[in-house]
Amino acid sequence: MIRRPPAEKLSHMSITSSATPNTTAPATRIPYHRLARTGRHRWWRPVLGTLLIVTGLPVLLAGGFGAVSAVRWAVGWSPDLTGVSATEVELVLTLVALGLLIPLTLLAARWTQRRPAGTVSSVTGRLRWRWLADCLLLAVPVLALSGTLLTLLGEAVESTWVGWERILIGLAAVLVLVPLQAAGEEYLFRGWLMQTFGAWIRSPWPGVVLSSLLFGLAHGHGSVAAMVSTVFFGAVTAVVTIRTGGLEAAIGLHVVNNVVAFGLAVVTGTLETRLASDDMSTVSLAVDMGVVLLYGEAVVWLARRRRVQTHARG
Repeated sequence: MIRRPPAEKLSHMSITSSATPNTTAPATRIPYHRLARTGRHRWWRPVLGTLLIVTGLPVLLAGGFGAVSAVRWAVGWSPDLTGVSATEVELVLTLVALGLLIPLTLLAARWTQRRPAGTVSSVTGRLRWRWLADCLLLAVPVLALSGTLLTLLGEAVESTWVGWERILIGLAAVLVLVPLQAAGEEYLFRGWLMQTFGAWIRSPWPGVVLSSLLFGLAHGHGSVAAMVSTVFFGAVTAVVTIRTGGLEAAIGLHVVNNVVAFGLAVVTGTLETRLASDDMSTVSLAVDMGVVLLYGEAVVWLARRRRVQTHARG
């Protein structure tokens, strides 16, 4: 005689037979911002991870600037000898340090939250390179439209010839370092911070709003228009990150935007001027916000067309 298990235990068993078809419960769909809410989550884990990141970055920056200062003192370096200004050296070090936010956030996820580091990248547990390439390609014509509109509206930038050597070296540095800087900021603000708030709060909106405000404050803008533009950029890319299930769309726009901005500054000889001033006209602000919103709508549409995975399967 075969004894059946008690009725209360049957509800926790997966039964497959011809008499009881399709009784397995559907898999849970987990949105991107909730990926840090694992079985090992404790309220203090996101706090500890954030402390690791915010203390690690200044240490890296201080180490980089200290090393450069030591070299300058040892060899008697000066801008007159190399043609490279101190501002440009500081910019390179800053870009490198911001790029190091990528491994810092991945380590924070793995060590302090005991979850796969790749879950900071996307709901698939990795960076989706093919989807990232699609997003980069989409961002190019969208930002080209922005440049065209600004030129037609009289917002063109004055230029100064600095010589082929400096232009080629500057562009090489931009192409290598700026993508790392832009991706590093996305891993911190749209990745780590949004998932930190998502570990505590089910709704995505506190994470969207607060991470966008912190993103704007971190840039230290003195212009209200520039601050509004940066916060708006952060908010749109945060929403896009949730709706596409990963950081690729935000990284794509951020990388192309910054490469174009820094590249034009190098070619036109206005790099130091742009770094010293962040003034933005009302016209530039309106075009900037419109283009970011256009990209956001277009990339979400493309994600649906490409059947991009937007939720993790629990």
